[in-house]
Amino acid sequence: MQAYKVMLEEDDLPRHWYNVVPDLPEPLPPPLKPNGEAVRPSNLEPIFPRGLIRQEFSRDRFISIPGEVLEVYRLWRPTPLYRAWRLERALKTPAEIYYKYEGVSPPGSHKPNTAVAQAYYNMREGVKRLTTETGAGQWGSALAFATNIFGLKCTVYMVRVSYEQKPYRRVLMQLWGAEVVPSPSRRTRAGRSVLERDPESPGSLGIAISEAIEDAATHDDTKYSLGSVLNHVLLHQTIVGLEAIKQMELIDRYPDVIIGCVGGGSNFAGLSYPFYYMEVSGKAPTKAEFIAVEPTACPSMTRGVYTYDHGDTARLTPLLKMYTLGHDFMPPPIHAGGLRYHGAAPSLSLLVRKGVYRSVAYNQVEVFEAARLFSRTEGIVPAPESAHAVKAVIDVALEAKRKGERKVVLFNLSGHGLLDLKAYDEFLAGKLPPYEYPRELVAKSVEKLYSLYPWVRGQSRGA
Repeated sequence: MQAYKVMLEEDDLPRHWYNVVPDLPEPLPPPLKPNGEAVRPSNLEPIFPRGLIRQEFSRDRFISIPGEVLEVYRLWRPTPLYRAWRLERALKTPAEIYYKYEGVSPPGSHKPNTAVAQAYYNMREGVKRLTTETGAGQWGSALAFATNIFGLKCTVYMVRVSYEQKPYRRVLMQLWGAEVVPSPSRRTRAGRSVLERDPESPGSLGIAISEAIEDAATHDDTKYSLGSVLNHVLLHQTIVGLEAIKQMELIDRYPDVIIGCVGGGSNFAGLSYPFYYMEVSGKAPTKAEFIAVEPTACPSMTRGVYTYDHGDTARLTPLLKMYTLGHDFMPPPIHAGGLRYHGAAPSLSLLVRKGVYRSVAYNQVEVFEAARLFSRTEGIVPAPESAHAVKAVIDVALEAKRKGERKVVLFNLSGHGLLDLKAYDEFLAGKLPPYEYPRELVAKSVEKLYSLYPWVRGQSRGA
């Protein structure tokens, strides 16, 4: 059975999220304090509600989705699975290309899958306000959407370069009642420290995270919320892959290759982890290849170091074992703002380290060229972040053409690019450079990390 669009009924919504932690190839290294001691759940209570902390440390394979969360999900879920017929024809490939389209959510991306859950658990525990960071604005708009639904206030620290490049993301957040602050700001000690060193700083996700955590930690009625990296965030996103498994079954297909873009890792984990579970549980009909795609301007998995590092610039977060470029990494102002993060999710990093997943990197020019082809064939303008996955899909499809292989390729089109048209305008005008982050800057940043925590050096492995 062939299909262009595969839909599930509302009653087919998954009732549980999948937790990858018990199925990883080895135990996940625990978060640590700067002195090397393991972080206890109680240490996180100043910034997270207890319900999310329990999920963060849980080893339960499946966790029930609350009914109140499912009711909100029904505004846009289940999301469609499309076959990219026209892209296949343009490439003249024997590969079958499918994509899960998360751009149909109200904020236009996969991010509300976890934003709604996080807002719900905070509301249940009496929290009045959430703070967060955002790069491209997709996460910030998702949390603004979710807090509006559950009656919470929301403060978003938006990376300054994106604040200036993507004003309509800011407008969207404000429409849903959020306060949006360009980061670095003078509102927090972390922000002021950066501006004293560089008054024209374009900002980074690491800096914005520091500001959001500091804000939350210094107000009793406030907690912090984040859109990627940690276990509970990736857990909420697995509804994407759980739906995709059912949809692929409806058309009697199973992917040979599964692809997604990676900043912190939530959208790719959300799609791929349920398929990974199919394999480790012996339920998969074939073994899939998992490809994580990142920008050459922020190549944490392809050029970074696998070691313990902070998730933010001001070193307010615990140390996480992950691929990192160093917490003081200052990214170039590329347009894939959601991928400008110095690290990657610990669980995803472990899977890459063990060779279960592999990572590739592309520069923004070739990524936008792939996005243009996708837009002209499939009609959907992908977010610049999602366009990285599109580029990898095209490469895999062309390789299948050269080898005459009829591969089934699945990727996550994690958001639309209708609020990213300034980036496309600059691409069409030839103004985007094919930037690659220099290896020597990675080495310099990681050496700073080792000088702070000498014990970390022995925990490190190169990319």
